[in-house]
Amino acid sequence: MTALCDRLPLWVRLRCGLEPRTLAALVVVLVVGVILAGHHFWSGRPGTVKAPENVGAEAVLPEAPAQAPPLPPPSLSASPSLSARVVVDVSGKVRRPGVLRLPAGARVADALRAAGGAKPGTDLTGLNRARVLMDGEQVLVGGPAPPGAPGAQGAGVGAGTADGAQAAARPVSLNAATPEQLDTLPGVGPVLAQHIIDYRGRHGGFRSVDELREVNGIGERRFADLQSLVRP
Repeated sequence: MTALCDRLPLWVRLRCGLEPRTLAALVVVLVVGVILAGHHFWSGRPGTVKAPENVGAEAVLPEAPAQAPPLPPPSLSASPSLSARVVVDVSGKVRRPGVLRLPAGARVADALRAAGGAKPGTDLTGLNRARVLMDGEQVLVGGPAPPGAPGAQGAGVGAGTADGAQAAARPVSLNAATPEQLDTLPGVGPVLAQHIIDYRGRHGGFRSVDELREVNGIGERRFADLQSLVRP
C-alpha cells in the first residue's frame, strides 16, 4: 500500500493529504463497493422462466349444481259441477218459498231449513222429510201436491172417497215422482224405480213417455201397462 502511495504524483498526495492508512481504508471501501455492485448486477440479470404446463383435457371441471326438477303447475281448484248440486222449488206454507240450490244428497228436511222452516201450525204429516231430493222437483209444504209430485201420496188425507179415486187416477210424473211413488205403479218395484230415476238424472229428465222404453228393465209389455199411468 505504501508503494502505491509512493507511485501517486506528488501533487495528488499533497492535495489529498492522505496518509497511507487512510488511503488503504479508501481502497478497501472501493473494492467492497465494486464487489457489491457486481453481485447486485449479477442477481438482477434476467433469468429463464419455465412456462407452466398446459392443463390436460381430462381436468375435472367443477360440477354444476343439479337443478331441481320443475314443480308441477298448481292444480286449479275444480269448480263444483252442476251434478254436485240439486235445484228444487220449495213452495207452500214456508217462510221463504222459492227456488233453492242445495248440495247433492240433500233431503227434504234440508230444503225446509233453507226455506226458513214451515209456518206455525202447518201439518207436515204427509211430508217425508227424510227423502233425498231430486234435481228439478217441487216440494209443496202444507198444501195439495200436484199430480205425481213428491208428497202427493200424503195429500188428500181426510178427503172424500171420490177425491182419493180422482187422485189415484192422475198420471204419475216421471220427472218429479219419488221412488216410493214409482213403486206403486204396476210391475215397478224398488229396483226398476231406481232405474227410472237414474235415467232421469243422466238425461236431464223425460221429454216424452216414449223414452220410458229406453230404461233398463222396461220391455214393450211393461211399457204398454205404464203408458197411460205416467206422464213426462
